[in-house]
Amino acid sequence: MGWKGTLRSINAMSRQMEREAKRRQRELENQRKQFEKMQELDRANYEVQVYENYIDRLQSIHKECSEVCDWSQIIQLDPPIKPKKINEHETAAQAKVDNYKPGFSDKLFKKTESKINKLMLAVENAKKDDELEYTELLYKFEKDYADWKETVEISEGIINGDIGDYLKAINMINPFEEVKDLGSSIMYNITNKNQIDVTLCVNGERIIPQEIKSLLKSGKLSVKKMPKSKFYEIYQDHVCSCILRVSRELFALLPIEMVIVTAMSDILNTQTGHMEEKPIVSVAFPRKTIESINFDMIDPSDSMTNFVHRMNFKKTNGFEAVERLKFDELKLPM
Repeated sequence: MGWKGTLRSINAMSRQMEREAKRRQRELENQRKQFEKMQELDRANYEVQVYENYIDRLQSIHKECSEVCDWSQIIQLDPPIKPKKINEHETAAQAKVDNYKPGFSDKLFKKTESKINKLMLAVENAKKDDELEYTELLYKFEKDYADWKETVEISEGIINGDIGDYLKAINMINPFEEVKDLGSSIMYNITNKNQIDVTLCVNGERIIPQEIKSLLKSGKLSVKKMPKSKFYEIYQDHVCSCILRVSRELFALLPIEMVIVTAMSDILNTQTGHMEEKPIVSVAFPRKTIESINFDMIDPSDSMTNFVHRMNFKKTNGFEAVERLKFDELKLPM
């Protein structure tokens, strides 16, 4: 695979990695067109499957991640080759001129000169076609070469621990582009070549359904108000799942050793009566610990005990504001 194909593959990593929950979601969406044709029991079963799939997706964001990016391999990719001007169309058109032999009717009706002129005009048009194709190929080459050069420069910078190139790589690869469930925005503060401080504005509580859908023994649909404890349990798992996903993606992309991810959300200020954006979870992720975890088997919120973290969570009230972690508190080597 050439350098460009490799780069495309890297950019597509996060989109290629799909949880079973996502694949199941597409299957259910494809059934939606048939929804009205279903019998009552079939519709009930369909609604419950959609509901369960949605809950599963919210709590399993951490299960997928891009492949590890090998910058030392990318730096060795060969540059694109400059195209050569072949003049293929002109050669073919000129061959028709050279091989033209007037037939009996051409001589009889004096069409020889006219046909030769047409063939010569075709040669001139062929020259223009060749020139246009070469110009397009040259433009594509120059763009590809600029992309290749930038990629190599970023790779060199990352290998040498250049913080600016870390940010360029994040923007170029954009591993969170397709992860809409993460929240509204992600901001990065790179303190040194081994550490990244991330602020993640997560989805608010409204992302969690207010009701539970299930099937009765009769096969009919049951819709009940979701208990507060269940509601906040799902929301806690969702937030922690998003935080884990962010850390995993950054470790896969960059040669860093520590990531602090702080989740921000709207919290009611009981003194003013207004909603204010505050930190609700702040976690320090060491690479070694992340690499030792089986993400397919963990409970997202329970897994926080593996890391230094701050999280004030009540089963019936949800998250309360916390102080965000800072690297200098962890007393880590720079």
